[in-house]
Amino acid sequence: MTDFEAEYKAYCKEFGEPDRIELMLCDINAVLRGKWLPGDQVNKFEQGTVRLPLSTYAPNILGTEVEATGLGILIGDPDGVIVPIAGSLKNMPWAEGNVAQVLVEMVDEEGKLSTLSTRYHLQDVAERFAAKGLTPVVATELEFYIVQKRDESTDPPTPPEGLPDAQNYDLEVLNHSEAILTEILDSARAQGLATDTLIAEYGPGQFEVNFHHTDNVLEAADTALLFKRMVLAIVDKHGFEATFMAKPYADEPGSGMHVHASVLDMNGKNIFASLVEDEVSDTLKKAVAGTLATMRDAQAIFAPHMNSYRRFQPNSFAPSAPDWGVDHRGAGIRLPEVNGMGARLEHRISGADVNPYLVLAAVLGGMLYGLENDCPLPLPLDDDNSSESEVLTHDWTTAVEYFAGSDFIADIFGEDYRHIYAAVRRDEIGALASIITSVEYRYYLSRL
Repeated sequence: MTDFEAEYKAYCKEFGEPDRIELMLCDINAVLRGKWLPGDQVNKFEQGTVRLPLSTYAPNILGTEVEATGLGILIGDPDGVIVPIAGSLKNMPWAEGNVAQVLVEMVDEEGKLSTLSTRYHLQDVAERFAAKGLTPVVATELEFYIVQKRDESTDPPTPPEGLPDAQNYDLEVLNHSEAILTEILDSARAQGLATDTLIAEYGPGQFEVNFHHTDNVLEAADTALLFKRMVLAIVDKHGFEATFMAKPYADEPGSGMHVHASVLDMNGKNIFASLVEDEVSDTLKKAVAGTLATMRDAQAIFAPHMNSYRRFQPNSFAPSAPDWGVDHRGAGIRLPEVNGMGARLEHRISGADVNPYLVLAAVLGGMLYGLENDCPLPLPLDDDNSSESEVLTHDWTTAVEYFAGSDFIADIFGEDYRHIYAAVRRDEIGALASIITSVEYRYYLSRL
Protein backbone atom coordinates (compact mmCIF):
# COMPACT_ATOMS: atom_id res chain seq x y z
CA MET A 1 0.00 0.00 0.00
CA THR A 2 1.38 3.44 -0.97
CA ASP A 3 1.53 6.34 1.47
CA PHE A 4 -1.35 8.04 -0.33
CA GLU A 5 -3.48 4.90 -0.32
CA ALA A 6 -2.99 4.67 3.45
CA GLU A 7 -3.87 8.36 3.84
CA TYR A 8 -6.96 7.96 1.68
CA LYS A 9 -8.10 4.93 3.65
CA ALA A 10 -7.68 6.86 6.92
CA TYR A 11 -9.56 9.83 5.44
CA CYS A 12 -12.50 7.65 4.39
CA LYS A 13 -12.59 6.03 7.82
CA GLU A 14 -12.92 9.45 9.46
CA PHE A 15 -15.03 11.39 6.95
CA GLY A 16 -16.39 8.84 4.46
CA GLU A 17 -15.55 8.75 0.77
CA PRO A 18 -15.17 12.33 -0.49
CA ASP A 19 -17.44 13.68 -3.20
CA ARG A 20 -14.32 15.04 -4.87
CA ILE A 21 -10.64 15.67 -4.24
CA GLU A 22 -9.26 19.04 -5.28
CA LEU A 23 -5.78 18.50 -6.73
CA MET A 24 -3.69 21.61 -6.06
CA LEU A 25 -0.46 22.35 -7.92
CA CYS A 26 1.44 25.49 -6.91
CA ASP A 27 2.59 27.52 -9.90
CA ILE A 28 5.42 30.05 -10.07
CA ASN A 29 3.11 32.81 -8.75
CA ALA A 30 1.79 30.65 -5.87
CA VAL A 31 -1.54 30.38 -7.69
CA LEU A 32 -3.02 26.93 -7.10
CA ARG A 33 -3.95 25.14 -10.32
CA GLY A 34 -5.17 21.61 -10.92
CA LYS A 35 -8.25 19.43 -11.23
CA TRP A 36 -11.20 17.99 -9.36
CA LEU A 37 -10.93 14.22 -9.09
CA PRO A 38 -14.08 12.24 -8.14
CA GLY A 39 -13.55 10.49 -4.82
CA ASP A 40 -14.18 7.06 -6.34
CA GLN A 41 -11.40 7.47 -8.92
CA VAL A 42 -8.29 7.73 -6.71
CA ASN A 43 -6.88 4.63 -8.38
CA LYS A 44 -5.96 6.91 -11.29
CA PHE A 45 -2.98 8.14 -9.26
CA GLU A 46 -1.47 4.67 -9.17
CA GLN A 47 -2.25 4.21 -12.85
CA GLY A 48 -0.43 7.46 -13.69
CA THR A 49 -3.37 8.73 -15.74
CA VAL A 50 -3.89 12.05 -13.91
CA ARG A 51 -1.89 14.58 -15.90
CA LEU A 52 -1.40 18.27 -16.63
CA PRO A 53 0.83 20.14 -19.09
CA LEU A 54 4.23 20.85 -17.52
CA SER A 55 3.79 24.49 -18.59
CA THR A 56 1.13 24.75 -15.85
CA TYR A 57 4.02 25.40 -13.49
CA ALA A 58 5.05 28.66 -15.19
CA PRO A 59 2.25 30.86 -16.58
CA ASN A 60 2.17 34.60 -16.06
CA ILE A 61 -0.15 36.11 -13.46
CA LEU A 62 -2.85 36.41 -16.14
CA GLY A 63 -2.73 32.62 -16.50
CA THR A 64 -1.39 32.60 -20.04
CA GLU A 65 1.58 30.76 -21.51
CA VAL A 66 4.92 32.60 -21.65
CA GLU A 67 6.66 31.73 -24.92
CA ALA A 68 10.06 33.00 -23.75
CA THR A 69 10.25 30.29 -21.07
CA GLY A 70 10.69 27.70 -23.80
CA LEU A 71 7.73 25.77 -22.41
CA GLY A 72 4.25 25.23 -23.79
CA ILE A 73 3.25 24.75 -27.38
CA LEU A 74 6.77 25.52 -28.66
CA ILE A 75 7.82 22.05 -27.50
CA GLY A 76 4.42 20.41 -27.94
CA ASP A 77 3.21 21.29 -24.42
CA PRO A 78 4.01 17.85 -22.98
CA ASP A 79 2.27 16.47 -19.90
CA GLY A 80 3.64 15.61 -16.53
CA VAL A 81 2.17 12.88 -14.33
CA ILE A 82 0.42 14.22 -11.24
CA VAL A 83 1.41 12.65 -7.91
CA PRO A 84 0.05 13.57 -4.46
CA ILE A 85 2.33 15.02 -1.80
CA ALA A 86 2.43 12.72 1.20
CA GLY A 87 0.64 14.05 4.27
CA SER A 88 -1.31 16.76 2.44
CA LEU A 89 -4.70 15.04 2.02
CA LYS A 90 -7.10 17.09 4.16
CA ASN A 91 -10.80 17.63 4.59
CA MET A 92 -12.07 21.12 3.69
CA PRO A 93 -14.38 22.00 6.61
CA TRP A 94 -15.54 25.25 5.01
CA ALA A 95 -16.77 23.56 1.82
CA GLU A 96 -20.28 22.20 1.23
CA GLY A 97 -20.39 18.43 1.30
CA ASN A 98 -17.49 16.04 1.81
CA VAL A 99 -14.65 17.71 -0.08
CA ALA A 100 -10.96 16.85 0.24
CA GLN A 101 -7.86 18.62 -0.98
CA VAL A 102 -4.35 17.42 -1.68
CA LEU A 103 -1.19 19.15 -2.81
CA VAL A 104 0.31 17.61 -5.93
CA GLU A 105 3.44 17.78 -8.03
CA MET A 106 4.33 16.54 -11.50
CA VAL A 107 6.91 13.90 -12.29
CA ASP A 108 8.29 12.44 -15.49
CA GLU A 109 7.84 8.86 -16.68
CA GLU A 110 10.68 7.77 -14.40
CA GLY A 111 9.05 9.36 -11.35
CA LYS A 112 11.54 12.25 -11.15
CA LEU A 113 10.15 15.50 -9.76
CA SER A 114 10.05 18.35 -12.26
CA THR A 115 12.59 21.10 -11.67
CA LEU A 116 9.81 23.52 -12.66
CA SER A 117 8.34 22.89 -9.21
CA THR A 118 8.98 25.69 -6.73
CA ARG A 119 8.77 23.11 -3.95
CA TYR A 120 11.66 21.25 -5.61
CA HIS A 121 13.96 24.25 -5.20
CA LEU A 122 13.22 24.64 -1.48
CA GLN A 123 13.83 20.92 -1.01
CA ASP A 124 17.18 21.29 -2.81
CA VAL A 125 18.31 24.09 -0.45
CA ALA A 126 17.26 22.03 2.58
CA GLU A 127 19.36 19.14 1.24
CA ARG A 128 22.38 21.46 0.95
CA PHE A 129 22.09 22.21 4.66
CA ALA A 130 21.65 18.50 5.42
CA ALA A 131 24.86 17.71 3.51
CA LYS A 132 26.66 19.92 6.05
CA GLY A 133 24.98 18.23 9.01
CA LEU A 134 22.73 21.27 9.51
CA THR A 135 18.97 21.65 9.78
CA PRO A 136 17.22 24.98 9.22
CA VAL A 137 14.26 25.83 11.46
CA VAL A 138 11.77 28.36 10.11
CA ALA A 139 8.48 30.07 10.84
CA THR A 140 6.52 32.59 8.83
CA GLU A 141 4.26 35.50 9.75
CA LEU A 142 1.60 36.37 7.20
CA GLU A 143 -0.46 39.56 6.93
CA PHE A 144 -3.69 40.07 5.00
CA TYR A 145 -6.61 42.47 4.66
CA ILE A 146 -10.35 41.83 4.82
CA VAL A 147 -12.28 44.24 2.59
CA GLN A 148 -15.90 44.77 1.61
CA LYS A 149 -17.17 42.74 -1.31
CA ARG A 150 -16.69 44.69 -4.54
CA ASP A 151 -19.11 44.84 -7.47
CA GLU A 152 -16.33 44.87 -10.11
CA SER A 153 -12.80 43.51 -10.05
CA THR A 154 -11.52 46.97 -11.02
CA ASP A 155 -13.13 48.67 -8.00
CA PRO A 156 -10.72 49.82 -5.24
CA PRO A 157 -10.91 48.09 -1.84
CA THR A 158 -12.93 49.49 1.06
CA PRO A 159 -12.45 48.44 4.70
CA PRO A 160 -15.32 46.78 6.55
CA GLU A 161 -17.52 49.28 8.39
CA GLY A 162 -17.02 50.08 12.06
CA LEU A 163 -13.23 49.69 12.22
CA PRO A 164 -10.80 52.30 13.61
CA ASP A 165 -8.31 53.95 11.26
CA ALA A 166 -5.44 52.48 13.28
CA GLN A 167 -6.33 49.12 14.81
CA ASN A 168 -2.91 47.90 15.95
CA TYR A 169 -3.38 45.03 18.47
CA ASP A 170 -6.94 46.23 19.11
CA LEU A 171 -8.89 43.39 20.75
CA GLU A 172 -12.23 44.98 19.84
CA VAL A 173 -11.29 44.63 16.18
CA LEU A 174 -10.84 40.89 16.72
CA ASN A 175 -14.26 40.76 18.38
CA HIS A 176 -15.75 42.70 15.45
CA SER A 177 -14.56 39.96 13.06
CA GLU A 178 -14.98 37.09 15.50
CA ALA A 179 -17.16 34.87 13.28
CA ILE A 180 -14.68 35.01 10.39
CA LEU A 181 -11.54 34.69 12.48
CA THR A 182 -12.92 31.86 14.59
CA GLU A 183 -13.79 29.83 11.50
CA ILE A 184 -10.32 30.51 10.08
CA LEU A 185 -8.59 29.30 13.23
CA ASP A 186 -10.93 26.32 13.65
CA SER A 187 -10.38 25.28 10.03
CA ALA A 188 -6.61 25.72 10.36
CA ARG A 189 -6.66 23.48 13.42
CA ALA A 190 -8.79 20.89 11.63
CA GLN A 191 -6.31 20.82 8.75
CA GLY A 192 -3.31 20.59 11.05
CA LEU A 193 -1.91 23.99 10.07
CA ALA A 194 0.48 25.14 12.77
CA THR A 195 -1.09 28.52 13.57
CA ASP A 196 0.15 30.34 16.66
CA THR A 197 -1.15 33.84 17.48
CA LEU A 198 -3.51 36.03 15.49
CA ILE A 199 -3.57 39.81 15.90
CA ALA A 200 -5.19 42.89 14.44
CA GLU A 201 -2.50 44.71 12.49
CA TYR A 202 -2.20 48.46 11.94
CA GLY A 203 -4.26 48.98 8.77
CA PRO A 204 -8.10 48.95 8.85
CA GLY A 205 -9.20 45.36 8.31
CA GLN A 206 -5.63 44.06 8.42
CA PHE A 207 -4.67 40.95 10.37
CA GLU A 208 -1.56 38.88 10.97
CA VAL A 209 -1.16 35.22 11.78
CA ASN A 210 2.01 33.69 13.17
CA PHE A 211 2.93 30.06 12.56
CA HIS A 212 4.93 27.78 14.83
CA HIS A 213 8.60 27.11 14.13
CA THR A 214 9.38 23.83 12.39
CA ASP A 215 12.44 22.00 11.11
CA ASN A 216 10.37 20.82 8.13
CA VAL A 217 10.85 23.77 5.78
CA LEU A 218 8.64 22.25 3.08
CA GLU A 219 5.81 21.95 5.58
CA ALA A 220 6.31 25.59 6.60
CA ALA A 221 5.86 26.71 3.00
CA ASP A 222 2.91 24.33 2.51
CA THR A 223 1.27 25.84 5.59
CA ALA A 224 1.58 29.42 4.33
CA LEU A 225 0.21 28.43 0.92
CA LEU A 226 -2.74 26.44 2.30
CA PHE A 227 -3.57 29.11 4.87
CA LYS A 228 -3.90 31.72 2.14
CA ARG A 229 -6.29 29.52 0.16
CA MET A 230 -8.35 28.79 3.26
CA VAL A 231 -8.62 32.47 4.25
CA LEU A 232 -9.76 33.52 0.77
CA ALA A 233 -12.51 30.87 0.79
CA ILE A 234 -13.78 31.47 4.34
CA VAL A 235 -13.83 35.25 4.09
CA ASP A 236 -15.74 34.99 0.81
CA LYS A 237 -18.27 32.69 2.51
CA HIS A 238 -18.92 35.44 5.07
CA GLY A 239 -19.66 38.02 2.39
CA PHE A 240 -16.30 39.82 2.32
CA GLU A 241 -13.08 39.55 0.34
CA ALA A 242 -9.60 38.76 1.65
CA THR A 243 -6.42 39.84 -0.07
CA PHE A 244 -2.75 39.06 0.34
CA MET A 245 -1.89 41.80 -2.16
CA ALA A 246 1.29 43.54 -1.01
CA LYS A 247 -0.13 47.09 -0.96
CA PRO A 248 -3.93 47.32 -1.40
CA TYR A 249 -4.13 50.87 0.04
CA ALA A 250 -1.75 53.68 -0.90
CA ASP A 251 -1.92 55.36 2.52
CA GLU A 252 -1.97 52.26 4.74
CA PRO A 253 0.70 49.69 5.60
CA GLY A 254 1.26 46.89 3.12
CA SER A 255 1.07 43.20 3.93
CA GLY A 256 4.24 41.18 4.36
CA MET A 257 5.42 37.65 4.93
CA HIS A 258 8.22 37.72 7.47
CA VAL A 259 10.50 34.70 7.83
CA HIS A 260 12.14 33.66 11.11
CA ALA A 261 15.07 31.29 10.66
CA SER A 262 17.66 29.54 12.78
CA VAL A 263 19.92 26.53 12.17
CA LEU A 264 20.57 23.42 14.27
CA ASP A 265 23.64 21.21 14.17
CA MET A 266 23.59 17.41 14.29
CA ASN A 267 23.24 17.50 18.08
CA GLY A 268 20.21 19.79 17.96
CA LYS A 269 22.20 22.83 19.10
CA ASN A 270 21.30 26.24 17.68
CA ILE A 271 24.47 27.37 15.88
CA PHE A 272 23.32 31.02 16.05
CA ALA A 273 23.18 31.12 19.86
CA SER A 274 25.78 33.30 21.54
CA LEU A 275 27.40 32.21 24.79
CA VAL A 276 27.67 35.85 25.85
CA GLU A 277 24.51 37.61 27.01
CA ASP A 278 23.10 40.05 24.43
CA GLU A 279 26.06 39.56 22.09
CA VAL A 280 25.57 38.47 18.48
CA SER A 281 27.51 35.31 17.67
CA ASP A 282 29.96 35.23 14.76
CA THR A 283 27.89 32.50 13.10
CA LEU A 284 24.70 34.57 13.21
CA LYS A 285 26.62 37.57 11.88
CA LYS A 286 27.80 35.49 8.92
CA ALA A 287 24.25 34.37 8.15
CA VAL A 288 23.00 37.95 8.37
CA ALA A 289 25.80 39.14 6.09
CA GLY A 290 24.82 36.51 3.53
CA THR A 291 21.17 37.54 3.49
CA LEU A 292 22.17 41.18 3.07
CA ALA A 293 24.66 40.41 0.30
CA THR A 294 22.06 38.47 -1.71
CA MET A 295 18.95 40.53 -0.95
CA ARG A 296 19.17 42.76 -4.01
CA ASP A 297 19.62 39.80 -6.36
CA ALA A 298 16.63 38.02 -4.82
CA GLN A 299 14.33 41.03 -4.59
CA ALA A 300 12.32 39.83 -7.61
CA ILE A 301 11.34 36.82 -5.47
CA PHE A 302 10.59 38.89 -2.36
CA ALA A 303 8.62 41.36 -4.53
CA PRO A 304 7.33 39.44 -7.57
CA HIS A 305 4.62 41.74 -8.98
CA MET A 306 3.97 45.33 -10.01
CA ASN A 307 2.07 46.16 -6.82
CA SER A 308 4.87 44.65 -4.71
CA TYR A 309 7.08 47.67 -5.35
CA ARG A 310 4.69 50.09 -3.68
CA ARG A 311 6.05 48.69 -0.38
CA PHE A 312 9.48 50.03 -1.35
CA GLN A 313 8.36 53.62 -1.85
CA PRO A 314 9.34 56.26 0.78
CA ASN A 315 7.13 56.24 3.90
CA SER A 316 5.61 52.88 2.93
CA PHE A 317 5.76 51.48 6.51
CA ALA A 318 7.96 48.55 5.39
CA PRO A 319 11.73 47.87 5.56
CA SER A 320 13.27 48.63 2.19
CA ALA A 321 17.05 48.27 2.54
CA PRO A 322 19.63 45.52 3.12
CA ASP A 323 20.32 46.53 6.72
CA TRP A 324 20.03 44.86 10.10
CA GLY A 325 19.58 45.49 13.80
CA VAL A 326 19.03 43.75 17.11
CA ASP A 327 15.28 43.81 17.82
CA HIS A 328 14.88 46.67 15.33
CA ARG A 329 11.60 46.49 13.37
CA GLY A 330 12.76 49.09 10.89
CA ALA A 331 15.53 46.82 9.64
CA GLY A 332 15.42 44.46 6.68
CA ILE A 333 16.95 41.79 8.94
CA ARG A 334 15.91 41.89 12.60
CA LEU A 335 17.46 39.76 15.34
CA PRO A 336 14.67 39.11 17.86
CA GLU A 337 16.89 36.96 20.09
CA VAL A 338 20.61 36.21 20.12
CA ASN A 339 20.91 33.76 23.04
CA GLY A 340 19.61 30.25 23.59
CA MET A 341 17.41 28.14 21.33
CA GLY A 342 15.45 31.22 20.26
CA ALA A 343 18.47 32.87 18.60
CA ARG A 344 17.43 33.63 15.04
CA LEU A 345 17.11 36.19 12.30
CA GLU A 346 13.87 37.63 10.97
CA HIS A 347 13.80 38.45 7.26
CA ARG A 348 11.28 41.30 6.88
CA ILE A 349 11.47 42.21 3.18
CA SER A 350 8.92 39.93 1.48
CA GLY A 351 5.38 40.97 0.68
CA ALA A 352 2.44 38.67 1.36
CA ASP A 353 2.02 38.20 -2.41
CA VAL A 354 5.02 35.88 -2.74
CA ASN A 355 5.56 32.22 -3.51
CA PRO A 356 6.53 30.87 -0.04
CA TYR A 357 8.68 28.05 -1.44
CA LEU A 358 10.81 30.46 -3.46
CA VAL A 359 11.08 32.95 -0.58
CA LEU A 360 12.25 30.33 1.91
CA ALA A 361 14.70 28.97 -0.67
CA ALA A 362 16.11 32.46 -1.26
CA VAL A 363 16.32 33.35 2.46
CA LEU A 364 17.93 30.05 3.45
CA GLY A 365 20.14 30.20 0.36
CA GLY A 366 21.33 33.65 1.46
CA MET A 367 22.07 32.36 4.95
CA LEU A 368 24.04 29.45 3.49
CA TYR A 369 25.92 31.85 1.22
CA GLY A 370 26.95 33.82 4.30
CA LEU A 371 28.04 30.74 6.20
CA GLU A 372 30.19 29.62 3.27
CA ASN A 373 31.67 32.99 2.27
CA ASP A 374 33.33 35.96 3.92
CA CYS A 375 30.67 38.62 3.28
CA PRO A 376 31.12 42.15 4.62
CA LEU A 377 28.70 43.04 7.41
CA PRO A 378 27.70 46.69 7.85
CA LEU A 379 27.19 48.11 11.32
CA PRO A 380 23.71 47.48 12.75
CA LEU A 381 21.13 50.25 12.66
CA ASP A 382 21.26 50.56 16.44
CA ASP A 383 24.97 51.45 16.30
CA ASP A 384 25.62 55.20 16.59
CA ASN A 385 28.30 54.96 13.89
CA SER A 386 26.16 53.14 11.34
CA SER A 387 25.37 54.69 7.98
CA GLU A 388 22.29 54.23 5.81
CA SER A 389 22.38 51.35 3.35
CA GLU A 390 21.40 51.94 -0.25
CA VAL A 391 17.70 51.11 -0.46
CA LEU A 392 16.43 48.30 -2.62
CA THR A 393 14.98 49.34 -5.94
CA HIS A 394 11.36 50.44 -6.22
CA ASP A 395 11.51 49.66 -9.95
CA TRP A 396 10.18 46.26 -10.94
CA THR A 397 12.19 45.95 -14.16
CA THR A 398 15.45 46.77 -12.38
CA ALA A 399 14.80 44.07 -9.78
CA VAL A 400 14.09 41.47 -12.47
CA GLU A 401 17.30 42.32 -14.33
CA TYR A 402 19.35 42.05 -11.12
CA PHE A 403 17.80 38.62 -10.67
CA ALA A 404 18.42 37.57 -14.27
CA GLY A 405 22.14 38.39 -14.05
CA SER A 406 22.79 36.98 -10.59
CA ASP A 407 25.34 34.20 -10.05
CA PHE A 408 23.84 33.61 -6.61
CA ILE A 409 20.39 32.99 -8.10
CA ALA A 410 21.86 30.64 -10.71
CA ASP A 411 23.59 28.68 -7.94
CA ILE A 412 20.48 28.37 -5.75
CA PHE A 413 17.83 27.82 -8.43
CA GLY A 414 19.85 26.75 -11.46
CA GLU A 415 20.41 28.70 -14.66
CA ASP A 416 17.37 27.22 -16.38
CA TYR A 417 14.97 28.23 -13.62
CA ARG A 418 16.60 31.65 -13.35
CA HIS A 419 15.80 32.11 -17.04
CA ILE A 420 12.22 30.83 -16.68
CA TYR A 421 11.44 33.02 -13.67
CA ALA A 422 12.88 36.12 -15.32
CA ALA A 423 10.98 35.36 -18.54
CA VAL A 424 7.68 35.11 -16.66
CA ARG A 425 8.31 38.39 -14.86
CA ARG A 426 9.34 40.20 -18.06
CA ASP A 427 6.19 38.91 -19.73
CA GLU A 428 4.07 40.19 -16.83
CA ILE A 429 5.81 43.56 -16.99
CA GLY A 430 5.08 43.79 -20.71
CA ALA A 431 1.46 42.71 -20.35
CA LEU A 432 0.63 45.18 -17.57
CA ALA A 433 2.64 48.06 -19.06
CA SER A 434 0.49 47.89 -22.20
CA ILE A 435 -2.72 48.62 -20.24
CA ILE A 436 -3.80 52.26 -20.31
CA THR A 437 -5.06 53.02 -16.81
CA SER A 438 -7.93 55.20 -15.58
CA VAL A 439 -5.33 57.53 -14.06
CA GLU A 440 -3.91 58.28 -17.51
CA TYR A 441 -7.37 58.96 -18.91
CA ARG A 442 -8.19 61.20 -15.94
CA TYR A 443 -5.11 63.40 -16.11
CA TYR A 444 -4.03 63.23 -19.76
CA LEU A 445 -6.99 62.62 -22.07
CA SER A 446 -8.69 66.01 -21.77
CA ARG A 447 -5.57 68.06 -21.00
CA LEU A 448 -3.12 67.11 -23.70
